[in-house]
Amino acid sequence: MTKKNSKANKTVPEIGADAAERGKALDMALGQIEKQFGAGAVMKMGDKSSMAIETVPTGALSLDLALGVGGLPRGRVIEIYGPEGSGKTTLATHVVAEAQRNGGVCAYIDAEHAMDPTYARAIGVDVDELLISQPDTGEQALEIADMLVRSGALDVIVIDSVAALTPKAEIEGDMGDSHVGLQARLMSQALRKLASNLNRSQTICIFINQLREKIGVMFGSPETTPGGRALKFYSSVRLDIRRIEALKDGLDIVGNRTRVKVVKNKVAPPFRQAEFDIMYGQGISREGSVIDLGVDLDIVKKSGAWYTYEGEQLGQGRENAKKFLFDNPEVMMEITDRVWREVAPEAEEEIIATDEFTEVDDIPISLDE
Repeated sequence: MTKKNSKANKTVPEIGADAAERGKALDMALGQIEKQFGAGAVMKMGDKSSMAIETVPTGALSLDLALGVGGLPRGRVIEIYGPEGSGKTTLATHVVAEAQRNGGVCAYIDAEHAMDPTYARAIGVDVDELLISQPDTGEQALEIADMLVRSGALDVIVIDSVAALTPKAEIEGDMGDSHVGLQARLMSQALRKLASNLNRSQTICIFINQLREKIGVMFGSPETTPGGRALKFYSSVRLDIRRIEALKDGLDIVGNRTRVKVVKNKVAPPFRQAEFDIMYGQGISREGSVIDLGVDLDIVKKSGAWYTYEGEQLGQGRENAKKFLFDNPEVMMEITDRVWREVAPEAEEEIIATDEFTEVDDIPISLDE
């Protein structure tokens, strides 16, 4: 019996074996793994290809900086949630526009059946090239999303929204029927399939989510998001977006001042915040974001109501300064480049994606809850 075991383990190097023999055995194992599972199945963390995090900009410079890597990381699940009218769809649509601007292919799963192509075009989306689906059931929506991701051709896919992903059993049932945990189980199953496919195809999957309130909460926030806990765990980045102020032109409200908090971030430190303007009919104001960051970094000088850059007056008042940058894109690009150079020591660091940055209130109970 002992002789049989020693024969079976003949190829396994002993603990006292020299480094060369152990290294040779490791190379053989890695070769077999790559042959069976494909290149990249196992790699060293120090490899440049595994360390670099590719991103897609969000359209708001302040948010790109708050995310720590210059935008939303590719190959990851992203959740954007907030109250109604806070700018969730606008932010997701801007990511689509930025990806298309760089030659990417994008898809939009419109489960709410509320996609506005006119507004999307105003933001900068090429609606003629945008893939759109308006599915009948939640299962259909997530299956379409998975098939598109597995094609490997997509850069960004948006699912709007999680709350509208209605299970087939609920649609076919009567109005008063109870379907406890059905949507949560659907999301949990779908995310288990999507997560690995997203990583292989380097596709960003953005889930837009709504807010609900728990009943009977005495301490802490009663707010929660529908769809169970699975999305919270699988998301690499979670963004909480809120409208904090109305922007007025005289008596008319022309937009919203918006704050985004990075509630969870697996690729950089979380809990950073960013503020920017969302103008009605136009989307995120890039000029406003550049001015705010320029003033914060002392690149743009502010004296009273006047804004100046390198001795050149941008305008009296923030709105006039924004208009100047819109009319003079070369000045705006110059200020943007200086902002990036100012934060370059932090922004250009090699950041290894880890799971150590999580939400303080994420307690693993069950993905099917």
